[in-house]
Amino acid sequence: MTDAGPRVLVDATAVPADRGGVGRYVDGLVQALAVAGADLAITSQRSDAERYSRMAPDAKVVAGPAAIAHRPARLAWEQTGLPLVAQQVGADVVHSPHYTMPLRAGRPVVVTIHDATFFTEPAMHSSVKGTFFRSATRTALRRATRCIVPSKATRDELIRILEADATLLDVAYHGVDQQTFHVPSEDEKQRVQARLGLAGQPYIAFLGTLEPRKNVPGLIRGWVQAFDGREDAPALVLAGGSGWDDTIDQAISEVPSHLRVLRPGYLRFTDLPGFLGGATVVAYPSHGEGFGLPVLEAMACGAPVLTTQRLSLPEVGGDAVAYTEPDPDSIAAALTALFNDPARRAELGEAGHQRSLEFTWAASAEAHLASYARALSG
Repeated sequence: MTDAGPRVLVDATAVPADRGGVGRYVDGLVQALAVAGADLAITSQRSDAERYSRMAPDAKVVAGPAAIAHRPARLAWEQTGLPLVAQQVGADVVHSPHYTMPLRAGRPVVVTIHDATFFTEPAMHSSVKGTFFRSATRTALRRATRCIVPSKATRDELIRILEADATLLDVAYHGVDQQTFHVPSEDEKQRVQARLGLAGQPYIAFLGTLEPRKNVPGLIRGWVQAFDGREDAPALVLAGGSGWDDTIDQAISEVPSHLRVLRPGYLRFTDLPGFLGGATVVAYPSHGEGFGLPVLEAMACGAPVLTTQRLSLPEVGGDAVAYTEPDPDSIAAALTALFNDPARRAELGEAGHQRSLEFTWAASAEAHLASYARALSG
């Protein structure tokens, strides 16, 4: 147990119902802060209040008004309602964990900026989303007491592109929940394969939002190039929520009829270990990530992972994953090499799992607590 330290209000109202990346971050962090004995208050969507009360039984949980389920209302409430909640719970510090922040909180505010790709890869985001998050990032760098980033790569990009003050940026790696993301049993693998209708067919797995930055069309074309004409061709399973990448349908329409592409949408959390750990390869050929949580989660499940050396991904994967350039030719060559080398895949699966053990939410919580303390002393 650590010294409780300052009372921190974590604003969890931006967490989406589907528990995508920001949801896994906030949930993992809140649980770890609670275990560390932090003096914690949490404000959340009404639908999440009970969940956070269970995660942090000693925390004061304040449900926001029902209207903030809609983003415009939430952003307005962040400016007016959130400072009132901070006052109500006696917060010393407010943590805004998803880019935006209250401008008049009446106390230090720490903001998490997840990545800089809105600046480095603007074409990879919708114009509305890009404009919004570029503005939010600039505001946070200018107005927040401190900013937390999930990787050194993101910190360095913010310094390079926006001349951010390096002394006000704190790196706090994400963790991975080793109970949720674990090396699966054969039964877990077979259950997921049966649910997906794979019946023992090997498969290449992708898990993430189907948006341009994730380079799914490049993966589809690389997979086709690698396995067209092979009788033992693995299926390609693209799991995750639909983003706004309309080039994916075009890439899928080009797939020869004898190759199988599956798009199951969101998978249940309980199916993820079997899905990731049962894959021949988990491929994540992203154009760039602020951290790369899906890579870490696949590593925790003992999967051999193929990703790119863009931005933060080598910080996460180290030498425990295979790398490719993001173009289809390179992806095809890398997939072929891994598919033909079971020993290499087994080696990567073991190395990835071992490396994943170094990324804990406890260590992330410690880094966050240090940032909160700096915000107060600064």
